[in-house]
Amino acid sequence: MSERATRTPKPSPGLTLLSYDGKPYRFDPGALCLELLTTGGPGAYARWEVLHEPADLAAWVDRSRLPDGLDLVVEQADVRRARTLRDALFLLTADRAHGRPLRPEHLDAVNAAADEPPLAARIEADGTRGWAPGATGGRLLSTVARDAIELFTGPYADRIRECGAHDCRLLFVDTSRPGRRRWCAMEHCGNREKARAHRARQAPETH
Repeated sequence: MSERATRTPKPSPGLTLLSYDGKPYRFDPGALCLELLTTGGPGAYARWEVLHEPADLAAWVDRSRLPDGLDLVVEQADVRRARTLRDALFLLTADRAHGRPLRPEHLDAVNAAADEPPLAARIEADGTRGWAPGATGGRLLSTVARDAIELFTGPYADRIRECGAHDCRLLFVDTSRPGRRRWCAMEHCGNREKARAHRARQAPETH
């Protein structure tokens, strides 16, 4: 079984997520590899798993920040490989955000995926950017893994963070000029935490 994904235009980088009460909000994790972390995760995060079939991985590709025009064939084996890579990336990113040592088994999983050939771009006859034929799930995962390597070894490696809200574990990289991003999204956790702090200040003191 396989699934073919054909890209459609997107307005801007980032993903539309749903809050606990069902309200949509825009979350930009700042990197392709971190967008994959919104599909589920290891341990307790497995309850949020959305990658079950090739169509699920193809749907994530369509929402991702990859440039338009990618005609991708995804096999069932690619879904399992995507989950393995994602779980390793999830734990690596959380460790980096909290200043913990990066574990060798997680690094090995990323490096193994990156060893495969990545997706290949090309210039079309009209001068626009396109994708070379033969785009597979393996090439997709190599591209994601290589993006993670660039992130973890690049200038923004020390800006990998976890959302500052007390009940949110979304991970992102702060690529803003001032470097003071605290929340997954101001319209979501930023506003919630500000309201929470305001209520705490207004609450009567007890003795």
